Amino acid sequence: MWTKVKNLVWQWRGVWITTPTVTGLIILLRLFGLLQSWEWGVFDLYMRWRPQEPKDDRVVIVSIDDRDIHHLQRSAISDATLAKLLNKLKAQQPRAIGLDIYRDLPVDHGYEDLAKVFTSTPNLVGIQKVVGKSDRDIVAPPPILKERDQVGANDLVIDADNKVRRSFFYLTDNNGKTVFSFSLHLALHYLEKEGIFPNKDWQIGKAQFRPFEAYDGGYVRADAKGYQILINYRGGSRYFESISMTDVLLDKVPKNWGRDRVILIGNVAESSKDFFFTPYSSTLLSLPEPMTGVEIHANLTSQIISAALDNRSLFKSRTEPEEWLWIFFWSFVGATLTWQLRYHSIFALERFVCSIITLGILLGSGYIAFIWGWWLPIVPALIALISSAIGITAFVARSVADIRKIFGRYLNEAVVANLLESPEGLKLGGERRKITILTSDLRGFTATSERLQPEEVVKILNFYLECMADVITQYQGTIDEFMGDGILVLFGAPTQRKDDAERAVACAVAMQLAMEKVNTKMQEWGLLPLAMGIGINTGVVVVGNIGSEKRTKYGIVGNQVNLTYRIEGYTIGGQILISESTLKEVGSIAMVIGQKQVKPQGVKEPITIYQIGGISDPYNLVLPSKKEELKTLPQPISIQYAVLDGKDICDTLFKGSFIKLSCQEAEVCVENISPEELPAELTNIKLNLLSFPLHELADEDVYAKVLTKPTSQGNFYISFTSKPPTVEAKLKSLISEVSHN
Repeated sequence: MWTKVKNLVWQWRGVWITTPTVTGLIILLRLFGLLQSWEWGVFDLYMRWRPQEPKDDRVVIVSIDDRDIHHLQRSAISDATLAKLLNKLKAQQPRAIGLDIYRDLPVDHGYEDLAKVFTSTPNLVGIQKVVGKSDRDIVAPPPILKERDQVGANDLVIDADNKVRRSFFYLTDNNGKTVFSFSLHLALHYLEKEGIFPNKDWQIGKAQFRPFEAYDGGYVRADAKGYQILINYRGGSRYFESISMTDVLLDKVPKNWGRDRVILIGNVAESSKDFFFTPYSSTLLSLPEPMTGVEIHANLTSQIISAALDNRSLFKSRTEPEEWLWIFFWSFVGATLTWQLRYHSIFALERFVCSIITLGILLGSGYIAFIWGWWLPIVPALIALISSAIGITAFVARSVADIRKIFGRYLNEAVVANLLESPEGLKLGGERRKITILTSDLRGFTATSERLQPEEVVKILNFYLECMADVITQYQGTIDEFMGDGILVLFGAPTQRKDDAERAVACAVAMQLAMEKVNTKMQEWGLLPLAMGIGINTGVVVVGNIGSEKRTKYGIVGNQVNLTYRIEGYTIGGQILISESTLKEVGSIAMVIGQKQVKPQGVKEPITIYQIGGISDPYNLVLPSKKEELKTLPQPISIQYAVLDGKDICDTLFKGSFIKLSCQEAEVCVENISPEELPAELTNIKLNLLSFPLHELADEDVYAKVLTKPTSQGNFYISFTSKPPTVEAKLKSLISEVSHN
């Protein structure tokens, strides 16, 4: 169970790292207020995108515009005119009249008439300005209405982008007295006729009015003084039914036009400068259109009445921890989808469709929630979604870079660039090309590995292959494949050069020289030394990307590949054999120290292979010469051997004896056998030691290769390719005794 969990954690490590990291960064950005203006923008956009609501006939406006003022032939409305207007509206029997005009002082001699109207109209509400930085910013209410508690504050809250999205429900003046907002006063007058009154928790009818807080919605550290609410606008400018003051004064209004309505009187003239920007002001294709103050108060009045009577939504927001979980969720979605589709092309249809659907779900869910009255953090969620996708993409790109770095251990940078950056580099298909092929193999390592623990085998192979890969990369070879302890290297694919064969031979010599480093490490680990054989061939093959769209391998196909393996099969440890075609390509700089004509399986005519001892200028690499001094044994050691046919051991057993011996070679004498039955040169054999002093090791298998060294009739030389440690120790001890006698 724990292993499965660990595997799951590792497999999804990109998601586990990216999701909380991106979420934390987005939350920090949000707390610093860097996303606030964007969140306001989405709020405004959703506000404009909402379906148009039907008009609220319960609230109407009497507007005073420039034509009305011009009709009066004076710059301000006289007290007498205002008194006449109010009396006309009283006759309509409205539930409330809201006078959104400052009247803290008498204007002219008609104030007595206006005072009578103020005194005789209990459902009339005046205004005062409560909030201000100085006394000059505060406007007192009409004294008579103040005494009768018929005054509301018309203060609005303007956000940093100069838009009105919230307003006061009530607030406290400089004297510490609570002042209801102008809109709340009017709404309560209307609801009183419906038998609805607020309780102490501001439950009014069907609605619970909760105060705005500093971090509600997209706000960060907002000034939440007083009791504020977010404005749920019904529409933009000119949404509410409006008639002009002149029409009222001239009795051009139907008799019962204002009955049981809330009538707001407000100045909409350009000269009044009573204009504010709202969420409906911004559009992409037109200049911002402000809204008059009286229209904003009409929206607020309608909002309170509609919420109390019709249960119309009030804007709400989730708690901070809940919003953090929302952001975390979308960060997880972005990371998960990108991680799941990480192996698909960035232009793949699946990625495109999933991206569109995910974005649609996020924006759509935010829009639906907005219609229901919930202000969700869409911008932080969207940024989290996109950032997580980018983060996972970057993580995958980093992984690809790491893969490329690892790939670069086996291929030089030019080869990697050709495969990964060339438009044709990764296409399926191949081409005929003349290249040089190098194969290498550790002699007898398979038998050796059977005596070791798997962990030790892997450790040895990793170190050996790492050393060889460094050399191959240095000589710009392409490692096509690791096959256990075998390596297949290409020179001339995918990038072809004139000196491919020369570099292949130089690389082979350098690889044999690098075995000293490998065997030093083997000695440190208390293991027997390793020996490697290398075969090289040059010929025409088909090279390219082989496989399918899901699984592709860059490789080569052709009989020249098989021939290279045959040549390598003739080698003994420390030996390099090349074909005649390779020698022609390399020329005189190849140091040939021997040659042999062989007839490999699958080849019709015999071929000549050449043993290389080094390569001259410009590489100047030479293998150290190793002369095996065979000691004549005072008493032959009986053996039993069988010839290997490929990987199979022949059933026929032959008897013979060692007459000469060294640590790496031996001369074998076979009696009563015809020359045709002698093992052919370069044949592999398996033998067992039978006579004293090695008879107790008779069960230990020793592997060797028949050499081409000439000897007397009935004899042949062998080179050991694999010896068990016990046999190695016994042979060394025996040779040491012979040397001292």
